[in-house]
Amino acid sequence: MTAPNEGERVSELSEQTKGSSRRSFLHKASLAGVGIAGLGGLLSVVSAEAKAGVHSLSGAAKSGFDPGDREFDFPEGKKRDTNILIAAEIAEALAVTTYTNIINTSPFFGNIPSDDQGYLIAARQEEMSHYLLEQSVTDQPSPYTTFYYPPNMFADAQTTLNILVTLEDAFIAAYLVGVRNFSTPDLRVTAARIMGIESDHRTLARVVGPDVAAQDGGPINTITGIQGVPESAAPPNNNGYERTLCWNRISQAVAALTPFVDATAAASAGFDTSKPFNFEPFTPTLPSPLGAFVSFNGC
Repeated sequence: MTAPNEGERVSELSEQTKGSSRRSFLHKASLAGVGIAGLGGLLSVVSAEAKAGVHSLSGAAKSGFDPGDREFDFPEGKKRDTNILIAAEIAEALAVTTYTNIINTSPFFGNIPSDDQGYLIAARQEEMSHYLLEQSVTDQPSPYTTFYYPPNMFADAQTTLNILVTLEDAFIAAYLVGVRNFSTPDLRVTAARIMGIESDHRTLARVVGPDVAAQDGGPINTITGIQGVPESAAPPNNNGYERTLCWNRISQAVAALTPFVDATAAASAGFDTSKPFNFEPFTPTLPSPLGAFVSFNGC
């Protein structure tokens, strides 16, 4: 089989620092409280975005999304909705950047089966679609577009899959915060719809592990996610229920993502701050029109 065509690759990035990491860097950083100074700055940005005024879905048409002829206003009393949406934009920009660099720079990507490559390519398209939808609601871009990762990210397959699953764990829990805390049923259902896709992505990342070629350190049979516990990659769909991580506030998700977006927090967490990666937006093409957003009604 021939791997699906991703189109033009983004600009080449430097080869990642060599070495091996078998632990979840994000897990260590969040549990140790590393990067709290960066968290304060990030939360203040999110809060400032929420206070910037009234936001609506008026930008949806510009992004190619149909809001279903509905408009949601987010006055000061509903700034929590905007806080969640801005945090989600940051997370989706990080996700797009992660998948882009796996596809374009990771040595193991070209050696995994073509269907696995297709999974990762489709995930990149879906994450970009999520970002544009959220941007259409807030009518503003992510306040963070430069991201940092642990050493050997993208170069080492084990590190890369550990961090990918860690991020998907965080995204799932963050959207469940939205399900819990959004102020309208339509936003809660939308958060649940996106969370379901992030769950697909977590599973597909675990599918890839055993398919990593021997020359790239495979097969990878255990993957460590956000909870810092190595878990067998078999079966890849190992959850009976999605993990909430006991998060009930969006600030907890922001805390987990801070080492990826703030240089000071990244350095404290042991990330490689010498190699920042930039978010490069694009127009996504979803794998199937039947899986498109359609409207906030969910129809």
